[in-house]
Formats: sequence, C-alpha cells, structure tokens
Amino acid sequence: MSAPAATPPATSSRATTLALTVLVLSAFVMILNETILSVALRVLGEDLGIATTTVQWLTSGFLLTMAVVIPLTGFLLERFTPRQVFAAAMSLFSAGTLVAALAPGFGVLLTGRVLQAGGTAVMIPLLMTTVMRLVPVERRGATMGTITIVIAVAPAIGPTAGGAILSSLDWRWMFWLVLPLSVTALVVGSALLRLPTETRKVPVDVPSVLLSAIGFGGLLYGLSTVGESDPAGGIGASWAALVVGLVALAVFVTRQRRLQHRGAALLDLRPFAHRQFTVAVLVTSMIFLCLLGAGAILLPLYLQGVQGRSTFVSGLAVLPGGLALGLLGRPVGALYDRIGARRLVIPGAVAMALALGFFATLRSGSTLGEVIAVHVVFMSGFGLMMTPLMTSSLSQLTEHLYSHGSAILTTLQQVAGALGTAVFVTIATRASLDATAGPDARGLHAAFLTAAGVGVVIVVLALFVRGPRAGEQQPAREPGLHG
Repeated sequence: MSAPAATPPATSSRATTLALTVLVLSAFVMILNETILSVALRVLGEDLGIATTTVQWLTSGFLLTMAVVIPLTGFLLERFTPRQVFAAAMSLFSAGTLVAALAPGFGVLLTGRVLQAGGTAVMIPLLMTTVMRLVPVERRGATMGTITIVIAVAPAIGPTAGGAILSSLDWRWMFWLVLPLSVTALVVGSALLRLPTETRKVPVDVPSVLLSAIGFGGLLYGLSTVGESDPAGGIGASWAALVVGLVALAVFVTRQRRLQHRGAALLDLRPFAHRQFTVAVLVTSMIFLCLLGAGAILLPLYLQGVQGRSTFVSGLAVLPGGLALGLLGRPVGALYDRIGARRLVIPGAVAMALALGFFATLRSGSTLGEVIAVHVVFMSGFGLMMTPLMTSSLSQLTEHLYSHGSAILTTLQQVAGALGTAVFVTIATRASLDATAGPDARGLHAAFLTAAGVGVVIVVLALFVRGPRAGEQQPAREPGLHG
C-alpha cells in the first residue's frame, strides 16, 4: 500500500512553538528524575540499610516501568488528544513525586519512583510524535536537536542536581524541589496545550499489555539478578524469570504481527520493515546502555567509592559533559538537515568507544580533570549520534506509524538503559574483592571494560547507517511484516 509523504497539519507557528515549549520543559523536569538519585545510591543504601544491588533498583525500577508502559503510548496517542495524554502523564508523575518525598522506607520510595516512571514514559513519545506531525521535514533535524537536549542533557545533569542537593539537604528534598515544578507544568500545560488532532477509537488488547509487562519485567529482573550471589528466591528464580520474559516477548511479537493487519496492535511493528529504522533502534539501544549504565551510574560510584569524592563533587564532575551535549543539540540537528546521518553517527560512535576505553583505565590516582575530559568526549560522541539517528529513522515512516515508531525507539532505549544499570552494577559488585562492601576499583574496572566492549559494537553498527539527507527522506510505501 502506497502512502504519500506526511504533511504537517495546518497549525500556526505560534501554536506549534507554544506546544513544543510546554512539552520540552515538562519532559526536562520528568527525565531529570531518571538519574537524579544516581549519586545518592551509597547515601540511600546507608540510610535505608540496604545493599547497592538493591538500592540501584530505584534507577532500574524507574527504567523498567518506563519500558513496560511505553508500548502503551502508541495506543494512547491514537485514542486520546495530546492534551488528555499530557494531563494524565503529569498527574501521575506529580503523585509519584509526592509519594517519594514522604516515603518512610525503601518500599514506598520505590513505589513513588514507579509512579513517576509511569508518567515519564508517555512524555517522550508524545513529544517526538508531536514534532513529526507539526514540523516540516526540512526543519525536523534542528527541532529534534532540541529534544536531544531534553532526553540526554536532563539525565546527564541529574547527578549534578542530586549532588548539589545532598551537599546540604536530606535526600527527600530531591523530590520536594521537583514537586512544585511538576504541578506548575501540569496546570500550565493543561490550559495551553490545544492542538488539532484526529483520534480514533482503537481497542486496547489486554493480553498484549500483560505479555509486554511480563516479557520486559521478567527479562530485566532475570538479567539483573542472575549474577547476584544471593538473589531473592534463589538463582533458580532469576533464570526462570529470564526464560519466562523471553517467551512472553516472543508471544507478544507474534501477537502484534497478527493484530497489526487489522489495525488493533498495541504496538505496531511495521516500522521494523524499514532497514534504517532497525539499524537506528540497535545503535540507540547500545548507546543508552552505556549512557545510563556507565556514564550515569558507574562513574559516580567510581568517584565516590574509589576516589572518595563527595556527592556534590561527583555530580559536578559530569556537568561539563552535560553542557557539551546541550550545546551540540541544535547545531548537530542543523548539520543533519544538510549532510544526513552517516557522516555524524560514525565519528560520534568512535568518540564514545574511545571514551569508554579510557574509563576502563581510570585508577584511584586519576585526576578529576582527566575524568571530566573523558566524560566530555563521551557525551560529545553521544550528541553527534542521537539526533541524526532518531530523526532519520522516524522520517522514513508514514504518519500513522510515527507514534508507534517513537514508542518502539523509546521502549528499547529504556530497556537498554535498565539493562546497563543492572548488569554493569552486578559485574562491578561481583568482580570486587569484597562484594558486600560495594563496588571497588577492581570491580569498576571490570564493568568499564565491559562497557568498552559495547562501545566497539556501537562503532560496527554505526557503519551500517545509510540514507540521504533529511529533506530527501520521504516514506515511499508502507511495508508490512508478515509472519
């Protein structure tokens, strides 16, 4: 079935700018929470009396919840208006922030994080889909560069914000300070976010929802606990969860391929029929595995556990990298509009791989300047890749697949981030001389070395990125996935 290139609906420039501003600022506040606790893992472990492998679930659980909820966003964005979806997402996030701020212990704190994640999960697909529908193709690169700032800079500066707060306040203030921002965004956004949107009554497939939750939940739980010395339920439970998760995901994929032919799929998988979309999914997944697992979690653990730095210094050390990424956002997007993805993605992949290799050489005597310099290279490589990959992959899809394509991209990015967080922390802990005391220099070296290996894989995958410049990429047809 052929389909013409998608044309953005007739919407005033002012209305478009207002809508994107509201969504971008709201998403920034929400995504900041993905990593704001990363520098507080040791503090929280000591305060709550739990191990590092347990407390890291405040990050992994956040990402896991996002991975479970995001597949629903393709359905939600077709069934409800952007204003309705936005209001629901911000309400859920605000409620989670309040629960976390009042949490008396780990269980309630994790519940608050899960509620926060449920709201955050919807925001990025909503933002990306809105851009694809409202912004002309020749300007998408520059606009998506702004989104890159949001989805990458926010988690990059999360540790800095967390460290600054912990330097003088209790950890609960990481939530109390966010709460008024989220409530303000809810009120302002609900009043101003009014876009012309066509909705359709798409039935929700309950078995698909359950299969998605069991599949992603089992996979991530199994991978994150299989390496622990004494996981809850024993090592058998970890392997069982892994197997159940893989089987559930296989059934989920089979069911979606059957349902999509009558327009009833929870997550339409036809974007995978586009080769460049598939390549972009693989590369971005590997990137997020390293960004969140190595950059946002292992690096603060190294600075605090090996070098004895304070939470404030640990957070401050990653700020230059976050700023570099922010500065690259729109220029890289504008370059993509001119020269396409390949000539940006390959050098970015090489820079990230080299930085991960240098992380593996860090020792207790390494200077803070060396750490900052390597992190800046790491984040610059990330910045060269993300905007071109996301824009080129989504630009090849027909309009009604935008929401599903963005949901797929975001789902697998969060799954990869959760895997990176869980697996790298497990490797660091298991390779340490005294696993009960938390990751030491030996354990972190092993984890960084593993991340460097992933960096090499990213370079290899980047070589398969193809495609013309953004303005020349139009969806020529709507391919199908046949089982």
